[in-house]
Amino acid sequence: MSEGLNEFGRIARFFAPLAEREAGALGLTDDAALIECEAGRQIVVTTDALVAGGHFLPDDPPDMVARKALRVNISDLAAMGAVPFGYTLVTALPRDLRGEPGDAWLERFAAGLKLDQEEFGLSLLGGDTISTPGPLLISVTAFGKVPTGKAVTRAGARPGDLVFLSGSLGDGALGLRVLQGTLKGLSRPHAEALADRYRLPRPRVTLGPKLIGLASAMMDVSDGLVGDLAHIAEVSGVGAEIRVQNLPLSPAVFAAIEHDKRIVESVLTGGDDYELLFTAPSARRGAVLALAETAGVPVTEIGRIHARGGVQVLDLAGEPMTLGAAGYLHF
Repeated sequence: MSEGLNEFGRIARFFAPLAEREAGALGLTDDAALIECEAGRQIVVTTDALVAGGHFLPDDPPDMVARKALRVNISDLAAMGAVPFGYTLVTALPRDLRGEPGDAWLERFAAGLKLDQEEFGLSLLGGDTISTPGPLLISVTAFGKVPTGKAVTRAGARPGDLVFLSGSLGDGALGLRVLQGTLKGLSRPHAEALADRYRLPRPRVTLGPKLIGLASAMMDVSDGLVGDLAHIAEVSGVGAEIRVQNLPLSPAVFAAIEHDKRIVESVLTGGDDYELLFTAPSARRGAVLALAETAGVPVTEIGRIHARGGVQVLDLAGEPMTLGAAGYLHF
């Protein structure tokens, strides 16, 4: 195997061009970056790590791995109403990505980052590149700006609020099953649509910042709708109920449920959707739906906040469902 580029050669070739727009990145020639924030703005910071075999498949295309790593962080920013502007990147590369194979992999990886930098308006600020004996690991820390004191947190839901969800539910979880070969009976277009949603999340950056002043609490759905709504309920000190018949489902997810009704539980508790889950006072329902239309993101009312604790899912008959797990847990 040829030696390929060393650490600094890789930084200069693949990553320094991604930092050209951000003066504070200093061309990635220093070990730190400079971040300025104008008056009336706060910086929102979020970090997510993705590991091969857990958050993406080991043979996923490098550009798609890069874009997913960036987008799951952008989704966290959108969920607080922040507009992204920069990020740092850590790559822990296994032995089979040393030398020229690693250079080729990183070239495609950097191309994926460049695509999403252009789409979402942010730049690389810095990071680190290391080797590991274990699986490939990618960690991104993303930075966004929000008006001072206006960030939407998980703590503001109140009894009587309505529960809303952007986009559609279950595509990510079922997309993983498609790629793993454990979901059968779908047409090729439906299977491909689900796999694409797993590999390439759609962070709702056109919607999240516009919900400032309307949403009382918000987060993105990364570990499952029921479990993530439980986080909002716990932090806000309330309870919630959602109704199965109100869930927004894509044609592919609907087809999967028609083939196997048991898949409903995976839709409710599976992760990787990265849709915005938020609450708002019932008096603001019309404003929320009108805003969603102008943002070009479908939004559906799926439930209501109550004073009592816990999250209930009501089936088509209005009876509470029993679920095996509320959502994904790392430990």
